[in-house]
This record gives sequence, structure tokens and C-alpha cells, in this order.
Amino acid sequence: MTGVATRQTLRRPGRSWDSGGMTTTLTPRRAPRRLATGAAERRRTSRRATGAAVSKSQTVTPDARSTLFTVRFMIALLLMVAGIAWLVFYYVQGRGNPLAVPPVPGSPKAVSDLGDWNYAIGFGLLMLGLIVSAHPSTPLGRGRGVVVGMLACFLIGLIWICTFYVFSDDLSNLWVFNDLGQWNLVVGIAFMAVGFSFATKWE
Repeated sequence: MTGVATRQTLRRPGRSWDSGGMTTTLTPRRAPRRLATGAAERRRTSRRATGAAVSKSQTVTPDARSTLFTVRFMIALLLMVAGIAWLVFYYVQGRGNPLAVPPVPGSPKAVSDLGDWNYAIGFGLLMLGLIVSAHPSTPLGRGRGVVVGMLACFLIGLIWICTFYVFSDDLSNLWVFNDLGQWNLVVGIAFMAVGFSFATKWE
């Protein structure tokens, strides 16, 4: 030893001793608020990424969602109108009058020769248009439009089948029904099946 008293500091948890015998309280150092805020922000971002509700279609832009008449919706409308127009034209013009004596042939002959396949074409275009419209980029494929499209298809299919069963003994006075016969059941089921394409878009 050199004769000079060395000062030592005794430390205990939460308390320290200086050279004069006085005690001082040690305050634990806190993490910077910036780091804590950054960690909380990362947790919130992760929670949003895993638990937030997102659209089932990731390819639809916000502009497409806010636009009423998109290209897809116009195509869907065109298909539905074409299907209905084909059915009406065939029944009124192309079908002729098979109940007349003698039967009156329809025109044009190319359409008349297709016979009941015209109903497959007309209803096929109509169903395809409904399926195309069941997309988030169209008004019927998002929000309340999904519910409207789904319920409409279910109700039309149910009414079609019930109408066939109620009037099955005499369908002569019901347009289209009198030509389809048992195929009316297929039409009703097809409408209900298309309704499920809207149900899958219900968020």
C-alpha cells in the first residue's frame, strides 16, 4: 500500500455507497421510447397482416371496386341479355307453332332445326352471364350485391321448380315450360347452383 486510502464504492441492488458513507438510490435505466414504439408498431402490423379481413380477390384494384360499369360487368350484362333474347326469339319466331294443324314451321330454318338446343344456348348464356357477374369487380360481386345475386338465383330456381310441380298436369299455357317438360327441373337446379357462385364471394 502507498498510504493513500483508495476509495471504493460498494454496490447493492437498488442502492450504492459513496466514499462519504452516504447512500444513493440507483434508478434502473429504461429502454428508449422510440424502440418501444417501434416494437409496438411491428406487433400491430403483424396483427393486421394475420387477422385483418381481406378481399378474396387480390387482383381487384380499388378503382375497379368503386366503378359501377366495369368491363367485366358489361360483358356479364351482354351475356344475360343475349341469353334472354335468344330464348324469346326462339319461342316466338324460331319455334313456329307445333300445336297448329298442320304445324307451322319456324324461321329462320337454321334456328328452327336446332330444336330444343336453342333452350340450352339461351339458358347457357344467361347462366354464364350470372357467373361472370359474381366477381368483386362488379356490383353483384361485392357488398350487398352478393346477397342480392345469391338470393335472386335461389328464389328463381325454387319458384321455377315449384311452378313446374304445381302445373305439371297441364303446361300448355305456360311459355317455355310447355316445351321443356322434365327439363324444367334442370333449369331450376341450374339457377340454384349459380347462386352458390355468389355465396362463395360473400365476405
